[in-house]
Amino acid sequence: MSVEITAGSPETTSPEIAEAVGAAERVLTRRLGAQVRLADPEALGGTGRSVVIRVRVASSPFSMPRTLVVKQYPAASGDRDPWAHEAVSHQLLTALPAEERATPELFAHDAKFRLVVLEDLGRAPRLSEKLHAKDARAAERGLLSWAHALGRLHATTAGRDADFDALMRRAGAQCCQDPIAVDVHAAIAGLPALLETTLGVATSSQATEFAARAARAFSTSRRRAFSPSTSCPDNHLVTSRGVRFVDFEGGCVRDIVFDAAALRVPFPSCWCGWGLPPGMSEAMVAAWRAEVGSVWPEMDDDAVLLPRLLEAQLLWVWLATWRALSKPMPVAAPVGNAPPRTVVLAGRWVRLRFDALVLGEKTVASHADAVIGALADRYGSEVLELPLYPAFR
Repeated sequence: MSVEITAGSPETTSPEIAEAVGAAERVLTRRLGAQVRLADPEALGGTGRSVVIRVRVASSPFSMPRTLVVKQYPAASGDRDPWAHEAVSHQLLTALPAEERATPELFAHDAKFRLVVLEDLGRAPRLSEKLHAKDARAAERGLLSWAHALGRLHATTAGRDADFDALMRRAGAQCCQDPIAVDVHAAIAGLPALLETTLGVATSSQATEFAARAARAFSTSRRRAFSPSTSCPDNHLVTSRGVRFVDFEGGCVRDIVFDAAALRVPFPSCWCGWGLPPGMSEAMVAAWRAEVGSVWPEMDDDAVLLPRLLEAQLLWVWLATWRALSKPMPVAAPVGNAPPRTVVLAGRWVRLRFDALVLGEKTVASHADAVIGALADRYGSEVLELPLYPAFR
């Protein structure tokens, strides 16, 4: 079967992209029962763990969109299979009514070729673009739209554990666990020793037990819904219909408050987190609550939500710190002029201390204070100066 690839840059005509286009043609042809030809592949970036391209539907006997997005993964390694999480997530979400879907529609998927063929949401700006532009109002609208979209996603997929797990088994996945949850438990076990050896910070038994208790509570929680898992602003498209989520390499069903904590610790699963203006995180949490309240009315009660939010926040901060200290942490600013990881990490501990003090959780606040002091001693007091996203300066 021939693959029509127009002339382009070396990246556009690479063997990996040609292979992905050819595989997508075969999968679509088999699914539709008639020849489908794709053309003009355009590389869309990706995480390095996948090939992501936009293709034009050059020939099809059926009515199809003008363009599609193809995402192909290499062979799985270890106990995690990002293709299975991606494919199953899209299966689960495509079954939702179109008006409730905050994700691209799934057109086809294939375990042999390890790919998914998705609706193309067009060239809508990513949330990261809004945050790095010069329009504070547009950035604020984008963040609130993200919070609303996350809440709607939770509300429309409430209690879908059994469905998700069944789809994972059908996909042949060996592990249905939330990848982040696995790492959180590893962080709780390993971070105290890392803090002692790298920063000279002792972790009290009370602080360790607080973290362990929080993890146990989230693993047994009944407030569960689908989670995109990754919170990077590059994975959120700001469309005319609201924010759309586009990356589910770790998609799973988990406690909703663990996701909501990402509104207070912006984008905790990546290192592109800058600061937000005062009150922005609170506004985002309020937007999320407005969407989930119809399913979980107790989320409107501060006495219920805020302690759980702090627990989730602590788990995210411990996880980020464990990941950072497990290998040498770069001090220089990364590509794109984002704050250095040391600054981002210190900013997360500063926010954790503030929110712990508000709730009177002295154990958490005291531990955070010790880590903040140690980071400042080792990397300089400038690590405590997390700059705002460019849009808010």
